[in-house]
Amino acid sequence: MNLIDVGASRLARNGLRFAFYGRVSTEDNQDPEASRNWQKSRALTLIEPAGGVIVAEFFDIGMSRSLPWKRRPKANDLLAALTDPNRGFDAVVIGEPQRAFYGSQYSMTMPVFTHYGVGLWVPEVGGAVDPDSEAHDLIMSVFGGMSKGERNRVKIRVRSAMAAQAKIEGRYLGGRPPYGYRLADLGPHPNPGKAADGKRLHQLEPHPEYGPVVQRIFAEYLRGRGHYAIAEALTRDGILSPSQADPTRNRHRTGEGWGKSAVRAILDNPRYTGRQVWNKQRKDEVLLDVENVADGYETKLRWNEEGSWVWSDKIVHEALISVEDFEAAKQIRAAHGHDRKERERIRTKHTYVLRGLLRCGLCGRKMQGQQSGGKPHYRCRYPKDYALANHVQHPDNVYLKEEHLLPVLDSWLAKIFAPHRVGETIRAMAEQATTEAGPKAKAEPESDTARKLAECDAKLETYRAALESGADPVTVSGWIAEVKAERAAVLATARRIQPTPQVQMTDETINNMIQALGDMRVALQRAGREEKARLYSELDLRLTYEPGTKNIRAEMNLDPDINGVTASVRGGT
Repeated sequence: MNLIDVGASRLARNGLRFAFYGRVSTEDNQDPEASRNWQKSRALTLIEPAGGVIVAEFFDIGMSRSLPWKRRPKANDLLAALTDPNRGFDAVVIGEPQRAFYGSQYSMTMPVFTHYGVGLWVPEVGGAVDPDSEAHDLIMSVFGGMSKGERNRVKIRVRSAMAAQAKIEGRYLGGRPPYGYRLADLGPHPNPGKAADGKRLHQLEPHPEYGPVVQRIFAEYLRGRGHYAIAEALTRDGILSPSQADPTRNRHRTGEGWGKSAVRAILDNPRYTGRQVWNKQRKDEVLLDVENVADGYETKLRWNEEGSWVWSDKIVHEALISVEDFEAAKQIRAAHGHDRKERERIRTKHTYVLRGLLRCGLCGRKMQGQQSGGKPHYRCRYPKDYALANHVQHPDNVYLKEEHLLPVLDSWLAKIFAPHRVGETIRAMAEQATTEAGPKAKAEPESDTARKLAECDAKLETYRAALESGADPVTVSGWIAEVKAERAAVLATARRIQPTPQVQMTDETINNMIQALGDMRVALQRAGREEKARLYSELDLRLTYEPGTKNIRAEMNLDPDINGVTASVRGGT
């Protein structure tokens, strides 16, 4: 919450004090500052005749309208402020309800405003919303439906346009180039506005170093070699894998060599035949909690059936593999039983308490859950996934029984968080966090940053003026792109070296953290498997298993939302 200056607060004594809420979806498509300004201007036009003044602002940037209020940071802050008797405002004003409410969100949010005695003003009803008015309720519900319909229409238009561009034009629609290709510049974007902003069209072209590797993979597979044998040979020959060739865009990979999954992904990719292929994957919105629809949805990426893929009508980039070789490799994979249309796996859901928290001490990868003998285990199959020719010395399988670890882990947690020791533990965490905090980078003066930004803005204005006067758009667009990149670098550097103030833990802070943690022993004893998994996750446990010594290195961070303090403790079991 950003409170306005004291002068505005004095003015508010003579009229209603308002908190302003607004939202903008993405920084890429809309200017957040311009969107905030016009939404706020619309809100002021509504409240100023009534003597109202805005004393607090809540503005979400980059948040989809489909997210419920509790999952939007600033909207959630506003809901929290409603519960404070000393909140400093009497009502909330919204410049455009379609941006604030989506679907049925109004009907789930307005009762909270009413409960705490806070009014809601929107321009569409000409002032305050009457929660007891059927007409107002109908109007707000209509705007929520319009908001949902608008989002769906935009999604349909965008997908239809992209499908047409991929099929008819064969246009490259973005994303990471497949291994073996790189991007070639095709000139400025056909949209004049986007061209003025430096946007350009691109096309795939064979990578001189990695293109032949793709051809080798197909040739060896067609000769009868398997995924693992191909990965082994490529690693032994020192050929960079996709994660090694582009580590900045494959941060989740280990980069230790070729994996059979990487070989399989290359064999499955039809873009190596020279055609553009789009819609291989889709984004589905899945309910977070079926029992509580108000929690909203989460977006999951899923594969589409091959019949719904969109292929370009013609060859649009140089092919690395012939269509005949691609179809032959596809038939080999189907004959090996990998065609899911012929055989569906029956998946059983198991709860792994330490899912995502346990890593192998030899390779650093997360250990995967596996049922063995009806009991949960954790395993690392590094050599089965990655070629043995790399430098990591690793057994075929590393196993750890969950039942061997949980009792010891719970005992350790109960010990360090025992009622008579929890204060001592938290203080020790704070001291260790302070000790381990490295020296902060020295931030450059704000005046230097402002000067550099001003220089970039002046150049942009000059280039745009040159473009309007008839200068070569290709050349000017290149200049604009360079300056925009320079400006973004200045902003990124300023954010990265911003000094972080040291937080000192007071006795009150420690007491609040103790109360928030509660009796850890009781919580662990009463928790079921799912509750225990959630508890470990909230404690941000990080466990590393050393197979040689059969030891576990445990690290933990307390929730940083507790009084804004982050603390850690380390130990071994």
